[in-house]
Amino acid sequence: MLREIALKAKAALSKPAKYGVDVDLTAYNFKIPPRQLIGSLNELPDDVKRSAPSVGLEITEAGRSGSYFQIDASPVYVKSRVPGLTVMPLSEAINDRSFIDNYYWKVVNVDLDKFTAAAELYGGKEGYVIIAGRNVVVENPVQACLYMSEPRALQAPHNIIVAEEGSTLYVVTGCATRPRIAGLHAGVSEFYVKRNATVVFIMIHNWSRHTHVRPRTGVVVEDGGTFISYYVNMGFTKSLQTFPNVYLRGAGAKAVLHTVILGLGSSKIDVGGFIALEAEGTSGEISSRVVAKDEVEVVARGKIGGYARGGRGHVECSGLILSEHSSIRAIPELEAKVMDVQLTHEAAIGKLAEEEIFYIQARGFTREEAVSMLIRGFLKVRMEGLPPILEKYVNYVTELTASKL
Repeated sequence: MLREIALKAKAALSKPAKYGVDVDLTAYNFKIPPRQLIGSLNELPDDVKRSAPSVGLEITEAGRSGSYFQIDASPVYVKSRVPGLTVMPLSEAINDRSFIDNYYWKVVNVDLDKFTAAAELYGGKEGYVIIAGRNVVVENPVQACLYMSEPRALQAPHNIIVAEEGSTLYVVTGCATRPRIAGLHAGVSEFYVKRNATVVFIMIHNWSRHTHVRPRTGVVVEDGGTFISYYVNMGFTKSLQTFPNVYLRGAGAKAVLHTVILGLGSSKIDVGGFIALEAEGTSGEISSRVVAKDEVEVVARGKIGGYARGGRGHVECSGLILSEHSSIRAIPELEAKVMDVQLTHEAAIGKLAEEEIFYIQARGFTREEAVSMLIRGFLKVRMEGLPPILEKYVNYVTELTASKL
């Protein structure tokens, strides 16, 4: 089976992505020397430890149920801290034939494009695997960090998250790079949310202005399951393109995709998501908040497909332009193939209202403070059902993102 997967990947190495600017894979180095495991996150290099908190990594592991840290293609720290929770590198998980049969390239196609192919052929068969056992409630989040340190590196991890029946799992994952490092990150993430399980996934990207980013994500949600995703890009990147696909295949399943984009410099960003309502009584919501400054070009896509009775879905995109040289394009899309569905969308792009700025200034704030307050309010996304530790973290990320303007 692994041989067949590799053959499919090789055939797709020149296949461009459907969206986003093209990237030449041959310009990047995937033969990075391996690193040794460490016994504690405190053993990370000092510059890595300084940048890690900006993407949610808690070096002391306080309030964390487990940790995974990967530098370039090497896992350097892997730990589970609670019973019923498995955290392991992919290279270990694929030694189990049943794992391959059930989860390896089952919801993302290895030949989707050149970036999925690169993850299979050049990613070193690494990435994180996180599994919450049946009826296990993991109260504190698992943290994962994918860090790029080598110039012109290709980092292509394959991550797999499984929430068994009745379980609850929170994951905070961050991706970052050393300043001024040019590289390509092409990570694949597959999620399997079983019957009546819940997964809340928070991903924070804090790249350099020289990095190309191509995440590829697929999600399957069974009966009564819930998948909530909160994705943040905190500023500079050379280019970013992602379009996660979520398949609600069980009755009453639901999914929510929140995206917050701060675009700075000359970034070219194409983001979105697709939710397929494939079973009765399923529901999906896609929302995005986009702030474009400098010479940024952003395309925000969102599609919901209603393919079963009783499905409900909503797509919302809000954009804020802070420069005459930036642009935002919103593309909401709805598709219905049965009668009994309710699908809606709305989109709005504009600038900060001068009367709102003046209103805040009249209460003693400077113009800069007024603008910052309005942007923080714009970026804040309502997320119901989060535990206090994650609600506090999302608020922290919002404040940190707004502070970069």
